[in-house]
Amino acid sequence: MEHGAQHPQPGHELVPLRKKLRHPGEIPWLAVAGVIFLVAYASLLALAIATGLEADQGLSSNGTVVQVMGVLAVSPLLILFARGILYAQLRTSSVRMSPTQFPEGYRMVVEAARAAGLPKVPDAYVRSGSGVINAFAAGHGFRRFVTVHSDLFEVGGAARDPDALRFVIGHEVGHLAAGHASYWRIVVMQVMYQIPLLGRFLSRAQEYTADNYGYNFCATGAGGAIQVLSGGKYLNHNVNLHEFADRAGSERGFFVWCANLNATHPVLTWRAQALRDRTRPGSLFLRPNFQPYGPPALPPGNRPTREAPSPDEALAYLAAYPPVGPPQFGQNFPVPLPGQEIQPGSASRYGEGTLYAGWQGPQPINSGTGTPGGS
Repeated sequence: MEHGAQHPQPGHELVPLRKKLRHPGEIPWLAVAGVIFLVAYASLLALAIATGLEADQGLSSNGTVVQVMGVLAVSPLLILFARGILYAQLRTSSVRMSPTQFPEGYRMVVEAARAAGLPKVPDAYVRSGSGVINAFAAGHGFRRFVTVHSDLFEVGGAARDPDALRFVIGHEVGHLAAGHASYWRIVVMQVMYQIPLLGRFLSRAQEYTADNYGYNFCATGAGGAIQVLSGGKYLNHNVNLHEFADRAGSERGFFVWCANLNATHPVLTWRAQALRDRTRPGSLFLRPNFQPYGPPALPPGNRPTREAPSPDEALAYLAAYPPVGPPQFGQNFPVPLPGQEIQPGSASRYGEGTLYAGWQGPQPINSGTGTPGGS
């Protein structure tokens, strides 16, 4: 941008961007959560009055009812305390990103905040991941912050996959921009979480919303983020994204449905497909329906065992379709050689053949562009 050019006022696009990027299932389930919250606390008030009358009349009150009333009454205070403790732990024991500490990461946070329309840059921390690939966004009072585990932050190095880290940071900043770290939203969701599965419906919708923010900030990092989350920080470049995402359609069955239903985040294959196909919002409940990129290399897990290849069939297939590209083991571990960048493992024979006799024929995927419509 030329010197003297005028920047738009920070925060001016926050609300319009929310409407554009929010998953269409988020607001309806948030409304359900609000109704449950109001009913729960109205019931708490009614029970408190009834219990007080029983005590005045010398009648014994139900111990379970009293316990439920106590939990509902103190939950907001417990959540407030927990948020304060978490923020204090990060402030005292984690590395804070700044212009002089992890400046490349701090720049990503600043740029993500601007892209999301936030009026202020949130705090950002790196904490020891102990092997866990994770990041999260939270808040305390009026402060908002994002935290990236060190094992995920390492991926952002120039020789690794900086765009993948940019997507992740955009995702977490998206949680803040969409209001997911709001104190009262967390209180409402905690009440909803007491009803099996219901709280997870809203949580999955929020994750899709945050993915939309990440994609809006750094679309080129979406695939890399899925590769890291699925294959880890060393084998990420060797994960074939099309083969992985295609399994969102081929892996089916009651227990697959249950696994997603009970998850706070969309199962990763469904999430990968939602990021690959930008013509529709991510699926909350039902398996995505789409045209796969290629045939499954092996029978899906729900198919009968008789359809699995024999060792001789598998060896014959491997002889007919030998691997292409560099070896997948040892290439990226533990770090790239000095002066050498890791190249994405795009070389693959996926789609050329299959060991799954039940496959009916591949069709190209409709990948689409842009951001799926929200509510």
